[in-house]
Amino acid sequence: MGINPDAVAFDGINIWVANTADNTVTKLAQNGGVLAVVSVGGYPSGLAFDGANIWVANLTTNNVTKLRAGDGTVLGTFPVGQAPPGLAFDGKYIWVANAESNNVMKLDADTGKILGTFPASSGPNFVAFDGANVWVTNYNSGTVSKL
Repeated sequence: MGINPDAVAFDGINIWVANTADNTVTKLAQNGGVLAVVSVGGYPSGLAFDGANIWVANLTTNNVTKLRAGDGTVLGTFPVGQAPPGLAFDGKYIWVANAESNNVMKLDADTGKILGTFPASSGPNFVAFDGANVWVTNYNSGTVSKL
């Protein structure tokens, strides 16, 4: 494993782990064997699976990285707001919480293009999709936002 494993995601076959201190993501087989180690942006802190790709929120480089789940190939790195700690997939779009921008961005899962920016309370941190709405934890204000 990398240094300071933090976030974890499942792609239907394998486990992915974000290693914050060495700026990598590790792909693990279900038996725990390392299948790949991929370098990404600074301080990867959140992971999401979109059905084909793993998305990584890179906290200190203010971007997200898209990795092909099959082999870990970097498919793109896309700018977002300041200090993105978490993201989620809603079946069509990637939603990214930007902790220091106090907003959430909606990205096209195919192209990484920003499709919208939505205000949140102070310190949006993690994101979840419930089938109809996007939920955001707001770390600094002790609230949750529903989009």
